[in-house]
Amino acid sequence: MAGLRLGPLLRYVDWDTGGSATIWVEADRPTTAEVRCADGAGGSARTFQIAGHHYALVPVTGLTPGTTTAYEVVLDGVQVWPQPDSGFPPSTISTPAVAGRGRPGPGPGLKVTFGSCRQAAPPAGRHGPHGADALDTLAARLAADPAAERPDLLLLLGDQVYADQLSRRTRQWLSARRDLREAPGAQVADYEEYTQLYYESWLDPEIRWLLSTVPSLQIFDDHDVCDDWNTSAAWLAQMRATPWWRERILSALMSYWVHQHLGNLSPDDLEADPLYAAVRQTPDGTEALRAFASAADADPSTVRWSYRRDFGRTRLLMVDTRAARVLAEDGRAMLDPAEQEWVRDNATEGHGGYDHLLIGSSLPWLMPPLIHDAEVWNATLCRGERGPRWARIAEDLRRRADLEHWAAFPASFEALSDLIEQVGTGPRAPATVCVLSGDVHHAYVAEPRIPTTSRVYQLTCSPVHNSIHTAVKLGFRLGWSRTGRWLGRGLSRHGRTGRPPLSWRRTGGPWFGNQLMTLALEGRTARLRLDQAHKVRWPRRGEPKLVTVLNRELTEPGPTRG
Repeated sequence: MAGLRLGPLLRYVDWDTGGSATIWVEADRPTTAEVRCADGAGGSARTFQIAGHHYALVPVTGLTPGTTTAYEVVLDGVQVWPQPDSGFPPSTISTPAVAGRGRPGPGPGLKVTFGSCRQAAPPAGRHGPHGADALDTLAARLAADPAAERPDLLLLLGDQVYADQLSRRTRQWLSARRDLREAPGAQVADYEEYTQLYYESWLDPEIRWLLSTVPSLQIFDDHDVCDDWNTSAAWLAQMRATPWWRERILSALMSYWVHQHLGNLSPDDLEADPLYAAVRQTPDGTEALRAFASAADADPSTVRWSYRRDFGRTRLLMVDTRAARVLAEDGRAMLDPAEQEWVRDNATEGHGGYDHLLIGSSLPWLMPPLIHDAEVWNATLCRGERGPRWARIAEDLRRRADLEHWAAFPASFEALSDLIEQVGTGPRAPATVCVLSGDVHHAYVAEPRIPTTSRVYQLTCSPVHNSIHTAVKLGFRLGWSRTGRWLGRGLSRHGRTGRPPLSWRRTGGPWFGNQLMTLALEGRTARLRLDQAHKVRWPRRGEPKLVTVLNRELTEPGPTRG
């Protein structure tokens, strides 16, 4: 009898008709996976095999718009979900009462909860625990009160797993499999080891239930592959010279495609995907997927990991800021030309037909001014503008200090800024343009000083479950300060970089801790809430709960901070 190894994960929910969804599962053997809903809707799919693992993405049809229905997962005719005596409410699929894209009416509200950087367990070593997990705490709150308001969507903005910072439990599992004294040591090396990271993360009982009942969209960041992934051409050349990197990057891309990317796609996109068809049409799809990953590594422009979703009159563009980079120092870009054109085309298509534009970028667009200036200065030196000695120093600094955000790609920063100003200006402009980001292990709100019709925001929320050194925390505070701005101008003068193409101000934060932001969109209004996970003393000592530290209307003028 087949068993459920991982999942179910509720991934795609249709906002055009409200009638379909997809459910991702992993079984322990080849089987037919079936989803049966309490209202009679459902669907089934045969598993496909990758590296000895068996997955299915089940299309669910016949759902009733504007309803919530419980569902169960059946493998070869036997119910395997919900699990007996789980203690959690039934997993459900909620569909919007949506008129659909391009149809009249404001459409329903949308609540998007987002964040990044979640370690399932504290890493081995001296750093110790990270405190309460914000996503785990959200799950516990929703499970305790099924009637509580819940997100319509979880937006997970990178570092869903940490391939290079392992928990003690995973290190022990690896040590039983291979000699950790040999490279890459206590880091994942192949596809099988990647699956262990997903088990550790997604089999957490609260997280497993949460992902089964709240739709999620995901994108990778560096730790899903390796710290500083694609920082520079020199970094990539160094990694490719190691004997273990090729298997690492192929396994990373393969496991990402299976566990995260497939669920981001609509059923129509899946049916049109030749790779998805290929892996399902053969007894074992490993070689087809491996060839795809190899081609993506050799020429990233052949693959698009970015994607678009429309939720009524809200448009989301999830942008790949890792694999799509151009790394040559004389032409560095966050996005290759085809990717940049894709972003522009999807932001401007149907301009005036949506009320809110969300740009999901794992890396923030607007950073603390000192850090922005440091990254532009560093990029200039790495290009050799001050000679080869400075270039060597700058490359070392770039890696040590993670100077690789949008500012480190000045032409790309300017292109994104220009696009946001274009989309946000004029009588057909959306009410808000929000860049949603993570990565930097703190949260803040920033607003650019540009003459747009739309309210424009950088909304950064990180980590979900991680920590930050005190020195780095002080550095971020300095980066937002007047002293930091003065130091940044000094770097600009040294690098002869000139002024940034725009200026911005911090209007919220910085906040440190494990946290989640929720963006509530209703018509042309937008409200932002920031919740932090804290262990409380009463009524149950030590039990974590979410504490709201910000609740702000975004479509009205907000406070200004230095």
